[in-house]
Amino acid sequence: MNPDVIVLGAGAAGLMAAATGGQNGARVLVLDHGPEPGRKILISGGGRCNFTHLETGPNCFISQNRHFARSALARYTPQDFLKLVNRYGIAWHEKARGQLFCDGSAGQIVDMLVSECRTAGCELRMQTRILDVRQAEHGFIVVTDGGEIRTGAVILATGGLSIPKLGASDLSLRLARKFGLRIVSPAPALVPLVLADADPELAGVSLPIVARVGKKGPRFEDGMVFTHRGVSGPAILQISSYLEAGDAAQIDLLPGQNALNVLLKVKKDRPKALPPSLLEALPQRLARVLAAGLGDTMLANQPDRAIKALAERVSNWQLRPAGTEGYAKAEVMRGGIDTRDLSSQTLESRDVPGLYAIGEAVDVTGWLGGHNFQWAWASGVAAGQAAAGHR
Repeated sequence: MNPDVIVLGAGAAGLMAAATGGQNGARVLVLDHGPEPGRKILISGGGRCNFTHLETGPNCFISQNRHFARSALARYTPQDFLKLVNRYGIAWHEKARGQLFCDGSAGQIVDMLVSECRTAGCELRMQTRILDVRQAEHGFIVVTDGGEIRTGAVILATGGLSIPKLGASDLSLRLARKFGLRIVSPAPALVPLVLADADPELAGVSLPIVARVGKKGPRFEDGMVFTHRGVSGPAILQISSYLEAGDAAQIDLLPGQNALNVLLKVKKDRPKALPPSLLEALPQRLARVLAAGLGDTMLANQPDRAIKALAERVSNWQLRPAGTEGYAKAEVMRGGIDTRDLSSQTLESRDVPGLYAIGEAVDVTGWLGGHNFQWAWASGVAAGQAAAGHR
């Protein structure tokens, strides 16, 4: 018997959609070209899966339509997913404000989702290549390397282009284009930045910073680490999602302090000290590099204009990356299927009845910290409920 719904992709969003569709009475088949379900879940959060963020909301996402995610997120909340986690007895902890992680392995989340699918009567068919999807009378024909399958609804849930070593694919984008849906240009997001003038001496240096893009952009206070090729760390990953080619980010290396006052006080209190002493609040290697332009002249002989210039660099470093580390190091893809072509209530195509798109494949990109998983759960539930109506 043909399935009512075929879900393409056995990742976070796809498994959630499948389980929800099955729970709503649909016969659901999940197809995936990989060897096992939930591969990105397994490596997320350092292997412990940062499975949601308690304070998620539309303001924590980047999209051409910043209100698009509101409906799905409101109807399936972090507390709803947490109830499911608790029902399975999975121990968890709040690592940072609102960020929930498993105490044990991320595999517990995958096992939970697969169990939900099995209990709901879903079939998971792994190591199956999806070759094409065609519209047919009363639904679709999904063409695989094992033959053709008829179905009433198709859910595109193959994710984005990030982490290609796990089998990332542009299948959802290609199929969406085929059916006339528009695509917002994809790009790596939550990704380390590459600097043209990266200083190898700084590799491994880490410190807390405040990072922002533009005066009206969000402000992220978190850690930064210098790498051999540029910069990374939570604050950098966050702003990377907002940067377009040629943009600069503004970095405050002394968050919560007035850099000029700090530097002038050091000059006054220690006039015979050398320039790196001005930045004793920073890691020693970074202080040496930043103060190198002042030479070896004692602080008493340093003009205030030089001190002011250094303070400006410390408090408002204009970080203009040469590029990013690309999809290989990106946690997610930004851009994707244009939300203008989807219903925010059901994630169904406005022009192709029975075709749905969810998760990372859609132009909804969350901040670091569990927001992208919550979008996967919420969009999966919305599409799964709606697609079950095609049975």
